Amino acid sequence: MNRDYIHINDFVILVEEANSTEIETDTCYFDEPVIAVAFYGAGNVDLSVKYGEDQKDFNYTKGLSLSFYADQNVEFEHTVSSNKSLKCIVVATKLSKLEQLPNEEGELFSDLLKELVNPKDHYVEGPSFYMTPEMENIVDGFFSNAYTGKTKMMFFRSQITALLSHFFGRLALKQEEASKPHHREQLNKARTILLENLDNPPSLSELSKAIGFNTTRLKKEFKAIFGVPVFKYLQNERLISAHKLISEKEATVQEAAWQVGYDSLSSFSNAFAKKFGYRPSQIK
Repeated sequence: MNRDYIHINDFVILVEEANSTEIETDTCYFDEPVIAVAFYGAGNVDLSVKYGEDQKDFNYTKGLSLSFYADQNVEFEHTVSSNKSLKCIVVATKLSKLEQLPNEEGELFSDLLKELVNPKDHYVEGPSFYMTPEMENIVDGFFSNAYTGKTKMMFFRSQITALLSHFFGRLALKQEEASKPHHREQLNKARTILLENLDNPPSLSELSKAIGFNTTRLKKEFKAIFGVPVFKYLQNERLISAHKLISEKEATVQEAAWQVGYDSLSSFSNAFAKKFGYRPSQIK
């Protein structure tokens, strides 16, 4: 387990990373009441939140951004295994420091996370959603940068600002969309179908039929919920999966391309370079 605490203004940034060949659990607490947002990277670790006799489980955390209030009585437990590693960034501020946040950030918390500012239990879950590709790239950058010292702190400061900007911007859009009819259960089903069939995904018409939508409605509402078009989302998940296979030496570049559904190695390499800024053969 690697765990770093970074203090930026009145935020505490917790950067956690863990890998294990066996099933292991890691538990953490906060020493006083906080409002926080957790951003989960590609590891897809299991999370259990325990408070009193209550428990909330998250079994698919990959790409999740989760806002919450928690006091000292809340236990956060991650279960790490060979295929579920931990890559998580938590941006937290003490409830007592909320009004002191710079650049009117405290007002954003109060306006968009009202239920967390005035909690009614030891743990209160706020809005959550799956991150856009831009947000996922920022989170990935925390675990792949090579900066040190003051340069590293400058990098973290800029990236946290960008990440929170994306989060609150997306949250504002979601609240605007809340008054419009969406069917989250069907859209989550569509997303699961894509993730389970990266190497051989259904066509848009097949996916629409599987969830009972027409293609126009699927395209519109999928983008409204997840921030990107259906097959842009699919491509992004394919490339993230391939990056993991190559970086963890579970597959060669060619094998990774095949496993995520690319028939052309050159097409895979070009798409990979466009997303990550370097070619798959350059992964060390």
